[in-house]
Amino acid sequence: MNWFVTIRAMKLTGLLARSGQTQPGVVGIARVDRRTGDLLRRVGPGEVVVLDQLDLDRATASALVRAGVAGVVNASPSISGRFPNLGPELVVAAGIPLLDEVGQDVLRVVKDGCKVRLHEGKVYVGDKEVASGVRQTDDSVADLMIEAKAGMSAQLEAFSANTIEFLRRERTMILDGVGVPELAKPIRDRQVLVVAPGAGHVAELAALKRYIAEHQPVLIGVETAADTLRAAGYTPDVIVGDPDLLSTETLRSGAEVVVPAQADGHASGLGRIQDLGIGAVTFPATGNSEDLALLLADVHGASLVVTVGFQATLREFLDQGRSGSNPSTFLTRLKLGAKLVDGSAVAALHRSRVSVGVVLLLIAAALVTIAVALAVSGVGGAYVDWAAGVWHDVVSWVRGLFT
Repeated sequence: MNWFVTIRAMKLTGLLARSGQTQPGVVGIARVDRRTGDLLRRVGPGEVVVLDQLDLDRATASALVRAGVAGVVNASPSISGRFPNLGPELVVAAGIPLLDEVGQDVLRVVKDGCKVRLHEGKVYVGDKEVASGVRQTDDSVADLMIEAKAGMSAQLEAFSANTIEFLRRERTMILDGVGVPELAKPIRDRQVLVVAPGAGHVAELAALKRYIAEHQPVLIGVETAADTLRAAGYTPDVIVGDPDLLSTETLRSGAEVVVPAQADGHASGLGRIQDLGIGAVTFPATGNSEDLALLLADVHGASLVVTVGFQATLREFLDQGRSGSNPSTFLTRLKLGAKLVDGSAVAALHRSRVSVGVVLLLIAAALVTIAVALAVSGVGGAYVDWAAGVWHDVVSWVRGLFT
């Protein structure tokens, strides 16, 4: 009997020890969706994203990094080699495991809300391996990016064709401002600061503190950058973007809300606006929210448009996530021309200016120098007597006003 109890106790102890062991890898709740936009709206910190996006773009990667995800599982290649897209670099640089090319079955076998574990290029649900792929690293991403640069010429040709097609569809809006909604906020002949949720936009906005205080520009927040403005202590005058991406406090801050809409008038997020009882106008156009914000400022007569968080390099133009709106971005910037200024340049110019504190310090130093010169000169005493006499006369005159 004692022997049987001892065996049972040993088995139970071993079972408890195994169940208490921490398995290697990254563990988190899975968020699964083929529609990347819907997925980004509901993903949270510490969760593992399971998506299907060929050539992971920078906008999606930035949103994943900001959300604080624990891992990214992509059914498709994050870098196909067609062109050097920017998303994988951001994800890997943030220390987030990126598991690539795991296959389409992962979207079926991994259920939304279940707990998954990523380890050595494999996906586990419980102790069962359900998918495997390539774990991307800094070196592997760098190698793939070098190979992908060979595809840039083909993408440039496609970009040219898309630009001509976009101009054919939207030429009246780009050239004449037809369809751009009216705003109650006066913009004509004023400077406008447009803040978008691009990489480094928080630090760039902080660097413009002196510019904002001096010029009091109209503040336009693009999507989640409107929340950034409020977090920095500013109240946005205009918000452009999907209301579902914004906090309730920002939407109720008193800003005018402009919601991008499709050509048929459908606009994502209008339901939330109606639930909150907030007024909003729609902006039917095929461009992205950043471009629509720039067009609003230009059409309504802004004298200068300063941008924060905007990315418009060649690699950004070729980024897959922006391919549909690249012609809009290109033509919008041509339309604004010289009135469009990057916020980093404005911040650099304001940093180079002499501050009020430095001016006061120079004045104080000059006064001290004059005082020392008078003290060591033979006529210093005469000047002191004269200054004392003038002060006495002023005091006597002031007292006479009240007697």
